[in-house]
Parts: sequence; structure tokens; C-alpha cells
Amino acid sequence: MPTSIITTEDLREFKEELLEDIKAMINHQSSFAPKKWLKSPEVRDLLSISPGTLQNLRINGTLPYSKVGGVIYYDYEEIVKVLEENRIHNKF
Repeated sequence: MPTSIITTEDLREFKEELLEDIKAMINHQSSFAPKKWLKSPEVRDLLSISPGTLQNLRINGTLPYSKVGGVIYYDYEEIVKVLEENRIHNKF
């Protein structure tokens, strides 16, 4: 196996490439914005709940929704609001 010598210039180039990759990843994550309106399957995936549980949240008024032409839509901000309002703070 041949021996490779790594120079300080090689390390500098590696550092610059690594920093550029990290910046690109951060910019990609910060530009992610969830959709304003989500359909039922998206909400079930987001909350990891069953269709029946989602229906119960609609029926008992826990989760507000809009219905257009037979399709039910949920406001992403309302979902976050419901989660925040129902946060439980344990005091140990």
C-alpha cells in the first residue's frame, strides 16, 4: 500500500470544502417551510396517529379543520398551537 503525504494545503482545501457543505446544509434546512394546509394523511404522519384518532380530534373540537369538496384540510399553525396548548409540564 503506497504512503500518501497530506500537506497543510490539502488540509486547508478540505476545510474549505467541508465548510461549504455545512453552509449548504444549513441553508437548505432553514429554507424548509411546512405547507400552510395539510391533508388528513399528512397530519396523521406528522402526529403519528391513526385515522380514527384524527377523526376523534375533529369530532371533539380539539383540532380545527376546513372541508372543501369532501377533502379535509388542517392549518399547520393550528396543529402546532394545539400541541403547545396541551403541553404537560411535569414537576419532579
